[in-house]
Amino acid sequence: MPTARPDDEPDDLLMAAYANGDDTAFERLYTRHEAGLYRFVRRLLGPALAAQADEVFQDTWMRVVNARKGWMPQGASFRTWLFTLAHHRVIDVWRRSGREVTPVDDGDAPWEPDAEAGSAWARWPAPHTEDIAFWRKAGERLLHCLEQLPLAQRSAFLLHHDDELPLADVARALEVGFETAKTRLRYAMAKLRTCMGAHLAPLQTSEP
Repeated sequence: MPTARPDDEPDDLLMAAYANGDDTAFERLYTRHEAGLYRFVRRLLGPALAAQADEVFQDTWMRVVNARKGWMPQGASFRTWLFTLAHHRVIDVWRRSGREVTPVDDGDAPWEPDAEAGSAWARWPAPHTEDIAFWRKAGERLLHCLEQLPLAQRSAFLLHHDDELPLADVARALEVGFETAKTRLRYAMAKLRTCMGAHLAPLQTSEP
């Protein structure tokens, strides 16, 4: 019988155990990261390429399986490495579909939001507002706005805000410098604020 291990055992130890032939360690890694990885892949691909989400997801895990013998931590966590593999596969799919994947604005001038964005954003309810219809619509709009971002900026935003990777790990996952990752995230946030503020009409207005 395999020796029981705590559920909070670090990913790196589980991966090392898997490399040494412990298949239950892989099962635990898969269970731990399954939902987050699939969500990341699905949102990067967007609706137009959604049909390939399962393929990318499964291929990412196959790459983990194939790399287990030679895998060694190199400054990045297992999760960061896992998302790097997925990001590579998403780029492959985007390129095959003819979509642009090359960042075009890493060094451009700061993004200038629409003039109406600030006022519309400011009229939104406070985060604690229990208006389910409003927040459902806001969530739908956010997904739409995410789909308008270039892949490089969308990746940075999802890794940092959705998957909660520190910015240094975002840079590692995207294989770019720290300042480049920071710039992409800044552009993504500015564009999302503009898109959300300018186009999602608040369902609640402040009292006169």
